[in-house]
Amino acid sequence: MSGILLLLTQSVVYFIVMAALFRCRAVLGLGAFFCALGVMHFLETYLAAVFFIELPFGLISPGSTVLFSGKLAIILLFYIREDAEAVRQPIYGLLIGNFLMVTLVAMLRLSGPPVALPGYNPDLALIDQMGLLMVWGTTLLFIDAIALILIYERLRGLLARSLVVRAWLSLAIILSFDQVAFFVGLHWVTGTPWSALFGGWIAKMGAAVVYAACLGVYLAVFAKKAEESAPEPLADIFHKLTYRHKYEVLLGATSRDALTGAWTRERFTALAPTMLAQAIDSGRPCSLLMIDADHFKQINDSQGHIAGDAVLRRMVETIRAHIRGDDRIFRYGGEEFVVLAPDLGAAAATMAAERLRKAVASEFAGDGVPAPTISVGVATAPDEGTGLEGLLRLADSRLYEAKRLGRNRVVAGPAVAGGGQTML
Repeated sequence: MSGILLLLTQSVVYFIVMAALFRCRAVLGLGAFFCALGVMHFLETYLAAVFFIELPFGLISPGSTVLFSGKLAIILLFYIREDAEAVRQPIYGLLIGNFLMVTLVAMLRLSGPPVALPGYNPDLALIDQMGLLMVWGTTLLFIDAIALILIYERLRGLLARSLVVRAWLSLAIILSFDQVAFFVGLHWVTGTPWSALFGGWIAKMGAAVVYAACLGVYLAVFAKKAEESAPEPLADIFHKLTYRHKYEVLLGATSRDALTGAWTRERFTALAPTMLAQAIDSGRPCSLLMIDADHFKQINDSQGHIAGDAVLRRMVETIRAHIRGDDRIFRYGGEEFVVLAPDLGAAAATMAAERLRKAVASEFAGDGVPAPTISVGVATAPDEGTGLEGLLRLADSRLYEAKRLGRNRVVAGPAVAGGGQTML
């Protein structure tokens, strides 16, 4: 009983300290919590490999039963009180930090043996064993943490009102998987006896009960009035945990114009040089169409800014419907847009610009006076330049030439008609 009491006491102490750091995150910040969560991973692996106590049902490692199981319980608590996008931070931090540690140690081992010191002989075989177990254990921790959250959410439909039971079942399932998977590596590396497999599993099932109960007490005391977040599709949670969701959200937020849905000027700055360089390197043309909404200020003044916004949205929708799949439209200024068209020579680009002009005029025909139309300036690489800035200046100058000539027209270069500018 003394061994069981020891493990129970360690589990409670571990949870109290980690939960207290989590509870004080608004004061201390999450940095203190993250450091405490990650700093013990080497000790967890070391104890799981070499330190066992014998109980009636087998060999038990405090590193695996107390520290590792407790870490998963704390990660689950973090998820329950925060969300998937927050909990993924320690999950990835542990993965990267532990692999970095193993990599640095491996570099030292490959450089040769350390200098011998009197009275001290480093156990290099243990260091090598620990490196292998750290790699295996860290990989399992990453899989375990993500799977734990997904299983917890999957059980929500079956046990909607039993959060503690959900936590216990989730921990029990993941710890069962981890016990078998980690023991396989442990037995292969160190020859740990098979009695540790069954004994460790029994202990981890007990740890699942203890930590689920601790989690329930914490939530009952410190989050009594807090409601659980609304359930989400497992695919969405998985995307958040694996950073795919955040990337897509950030990409949409920073690269799409909120009003029109066109790509932003910042996205143009990032994407256009690459598209242009790829076209030139492969010997293919790339055209740039500078587009401006005619008399847009009059539309705002006579019909109001809300109507003006609606005009811009419809205009962009019309343009997007009449460009190719590989073409990109960017909002360059207030009512000024750029279409980047790879593999489109000067003549074809001019014809495409004319189709856009006609499509916009047709879309707004009869809507009001003045009727929205567009003017377009066209420039093409490599015939008229290979630098993005030069092409922009050329297309912009032709756009203003189109406006000077009366608007609602396309102005392209002399290469289109074999001499003189082409105005359509």
